[in-house]
Amino acid sequence: MDVFNVAIAGATGNVGREILSILEERKFPIGELHLLASERTAGSIVEFRGRELVVKNLADFDFAGVHVGLFSPGGAVSAVHAPRAAAAGCVVVDNTSHFRMDPDVPLVVPEVNPQAIADYKKKGIIANPNCSTIQMVVALKPIHDAARIKRVVVSTYQAVSGAGKVAMDELMEQTRSFFLPGRDVPPKKFTKPIAFNLIPQIDVFLENGYTKEEMKMVNETHKILDPSIRLTATTVRVPVFNAHSESVTIETERPLSPEEARALLASAPGIEVVDDPATLTYMTPREAAGRDATFVSRIRRDFSVENGLQMWVVSDNLRKGAALNAVQIAEVLIREHLSA
Repeated sequence: MDVFNVAIAGATGNVGREILSILEERKFPIGELHLLASERTAGSIVEFRGRELVVKNLADFDFAGVHVGLFSPGGAVSAVHAPRAAAAGCVVVDNTSHFRMDPDVPLVVPEVNPQAIADYKKKGIIANPNCSTIQMVVALKPIHDAARIKRVVVSTYQAVSGAGKVAMDELMEQTRSFFLPGRDVPPKKFTKPIAFNLIPQIDVFLENGYTKEEMKMVNETHKILDPSIRLTATTVRVPVFNAHSESVTIETERPLSPEEARALLASAPGIEVVDDPATLTYMTPREAAGRDATFVSRIRRDFSVENGLQMWVVSDNLRKGAALNAVQIAEVLIREHLSA
């Protein structure tokens, strides 16, 4: 097949709009394109490749004849409509958390475990991992292949765009009001004010004291990379609009020098090493926003353990952490599994 019919569910949301942009940038071979959303935004007009497309209602859309569905409508919605699409013959790449830990649904980062895409045939669904997991495992993969990772300690510094447009608006409004006495903007999306603040909670707390976001990183890393890796995470929301940052401490089975690690990372797919302390060269979220790569900086030895490394990992959470990863999965899917 030369072209493929594609449907985007959640097309009017942050991730859906980013998916649309990336499909155009990467010249994805689209025949028919269907933009789907809730009844509330159905009927709106979106431009793609110089054409105006009408957004359709996901609830009553017939997926027959659609080859690939790129879903980001929210977990509860995907739970209903992704299986319905799959039953009609559409292979769904789902960006929500609903299917990630389903043993019959592959959880995929193309730079890490592209071979898992072949398992889509079990349910017709492929899951896109959590944004914070994606950039971390992209950076862990070359280290693990070379020296076998035993343990990871990660602290994340996650942008508000990961919580949606409402969260971005809340940061903007609270930032403006901070300098205007008497104009207080109380938190709605977050548990505490986010402007000029850090919130050490993403998602709900679980009985073990971790948040759901933290356990996503643990469980998804085990499924994608290696279940034997011991991993602990602390996830923090920060007053940054876009791009997540992570401080990652790694313990390996065999010694790996910072120089070796730097060379491995520099040659790995999807990674750009930006690391020169002598010239104050390292990546920040502001510089990473809008770019496709996972950036690795501050690669150094961790002297507190025998075979330890530390690094700083930054990536655009709406691109590699969501939309780009989904499109990359779809590219492998059509190239290796759907092409006649």
